Amino acid sequence: MARHPTRRSFTGQTTRGIDVGAKAEVQQSITRLADQGVAILLISSELPEVLHLDNRVLVMHRGRLTADLPGELATEEAVMKAAVS
Repeated sequence: MARHPTRRSFTGQTTRGIDVGAKAEVQQSITRLADQGVAILLISSELPEVLHLDNRVLVMHRGRLTADLPGELATEEAVMKAAVS
């Protein structure tokens, strides 16, 4: 059985503190990698960014997982509700 290496990338607060143009470039790079099959773990406190780039959102509160939302169910309301649960 052939084994294929899993390609993955981890990013944490990648776009925090950078200008709008640079942020757009970083987001495009993340999207391009995901389109190539790379699994991306994006950690961000910027909810609009998360909702823009997601296909699945995991929400944590006080160190525990409170929601696992598929992209189509990951709304600002759903994420915020899970974040305070």
